[in-house]
Amino acid sequence: MSDACACDDESTPAGETGEEQEAERLWEVSELRFAAIAGVLLVAGLVTGWMGQPTVSLVLNWAALLVGAWTFVPGTLRRLAKGKIGVGTLMTIAAVGAVVLGEVDEAAVLAFLFSISEGLEEYSLARTRHGLRALLNLVPAQATVVRDGEETTVTPGELRIGDLMVVKPGERVATDGVISTGRTALDVSAITGESVPVEAGPGQTVYAGSINGSGVLEVEVTTAAEDNSLARIVRIVEAEQSRKGEAQRMADRIAKPLVPSVMIAAALIAVVGSLLGDPGTWIERALVVLVAASPCALAISVPVSVVAAIGAASKQGVLIKGGAAVEALGAIRGVALDKTGTLTRNAPAVVAVVAAPGRTEARVLEVAAALEARSEHPLARAILAAASVVGTASEVEAVPGAGLTGVFEGRSVRLGRPGWVEAGSLADDVERMQQAGATAVLIEEDGQLLGAVAVRDELRPEAAQVVAQLRRDGYHVAMLTGDNTLTANALAREVGIDDVYADLRPEDKAALVAQLREQRRTAMVGDGVNDAPALATADLGIAMGAMGTDVAIETADVALMGEDLRHLPQAFAHARRARRIVLQNVGLSLVLIAVLIPLALFGALGLAAVVLAHEVAEVFVIANGVRAGRTRPLPQDEPANVPVAV
Repeated sequence: MSDACACDDESTPAGETGEEQEAERLWEVSELRFAAIAGVLLVAGLVTGWMGQPTVSLVLNWAALLVGAWTFVPGTLRRLAKGKIGVGTLMTIAAVGAVVLGEVDEAAVLAFLFSISEGLEEYSLARTRHGLRALLNLVPAQATVVRDGEETTVTPGELRIGDLMVVKPGERVATDGVISTGRTALDVSAITGESVPVEAGPGQTVYAGSINGSGVLEVEVTTAAEDNSLARIVRIVEAEQSRKGEAQRMADRIAKPLVPSVMIAAALIAVVGSLLGDPGTWIERALVVLVAASPCALAISVPVSVVAAIGAASKQGVLIKGGAAVEALGAIRGVALDKTGTLTRNAPAVVAVVAAPGRTEARVLEVAAALEARSEHPLARAILAAASVVGTASEVEAVPGAGLTGVFEGRSVRLGRPGWVEAGSLADDVERMQQAGATAVLIEEDGQLLGAVAVRDELRPEAAQVVAQLRRDGYHVAMLTGDNTLTANALAREVGIDDVYADLRPEDKAALVAQLREQRRTAMVGDGVNDAPALATADLGIAMGAMGTDVAIETADVALMGEDLRHLPQAFAHARRARRIVLQNVGLSLVLIAVLIPLALFGALGLAAVVLAHEVAEVFVIANGVRAGRTRPLPQDEPANVPVAV
């Protein structure tokens, strides 16, 4: 039985054994089966009472009471033994009190309705949690592996790291690995939420659950089935679901002191009322007040909504780590975007080469490539890819924040940023490169300027569309980057961002995010590794393109598993809607308690009527909470990004 309704902190974690993982249909929930039996017994008792058989009716009512009470009384007693009281405690006291007053039929109705409540709660949590765990069903039941030169069919659990797995056209990948041979287009929509197939070839990573296109792949297994990317996602989210959001904490703060307060108030009503009036009347009213103030709907109002929202988001490639993250995501009003890898593709390429007078572009690239061949800088790959000849430079040294020095073909050479290497006659060309959003690199040979190379990390095609959507939705958008101001401003103009902060180191980004937080609740969107300080400083950290990156998933509160930036405004909209639903449920629950208590105190409602009102409210908040699991598809139009000529 779920403890959400009883305000217990020791509910079974998702992912462990328990009926909530099995109950996918109403009749599979044990509480509802018991409730059905109790309901039949109640009806039979009512019918036999009308037929003038009071003894048979009493026996049937007792049977209905015992069957219905079995769904919550044992758990209530176990929690009481640990010094914990909850809604189940109130219901148990009310049922016992009704029996003492001779109202066995009302006690049976209370047990019947409360058992339905417990069952519906169990069912709703199981259904919403099942949406997340359905990710594990993306792993195929069998996999083909090459062992001793022969293809063998095994279960995913039998795959070992280093195995060579054969994935045929149309098959799902059984676990994570690296492609050894073959090329294909992988359908990763179920994992990342991206509808466009991803081209993949030798050396590229593939993830469990991906659907192979038309090519046959040989994949070297890098992760055991129980630790693959899908299993890690489910484990992380289920572990983080215990983190409660602001609304859940508010519900707890209200519910936990409310239960003992109600018990004390009910005792006072019974004692004072008995002294001033009829004891039977006031004891009965005390019991009704006890039930009227039960915060059952309040306790269940948040978990159902949060679990539904998290499960739905995971199907669209958005990993939200717990209720706290859902609450924070829905309350964000400012977004700080890192440039590289978030607004851009993180795939820099040479877009222009300018040679100094008397020099050639080929020589500029040749010297630049010789130096960059010994460098790990992100721009090095772009320059090496553009060079037709890659020589070998010696005595290469990196000058932090400036560039590289070395010797090539017996001549002293340098490569670096403008200012460290003087632009000289190419000053206008360098400025033009930077104004076009490119990073300019200057090359020098024997103390003489050789030329300049423009490297540009192209914007994502959807970047401008996403920024425009965020602004329409009322978010303040800022861009943070370590690039120079000219380059940063040029890219910001293309996507429509007015607030640009450039020349930032990682610690500068964190300090700036702290300043932005003072103005409004701010989310930082970055790659989850280099931007870790800023992600941790923000009200909410969002990692971009985090599929398969453990560091990104662990660092951020929210991870966009794919590379489509349009999932960002979609995630914000989803969380805002979930947050509204949570607040609706909490508000309704509090209003219900506020209305029922005076009605119960003045005798306007009896025990059965109050219980029925609570159960109707619970059905409503559960149904309303499940709405948080609805999502909207991404827009289909993708405006092309036209590179600016340099």
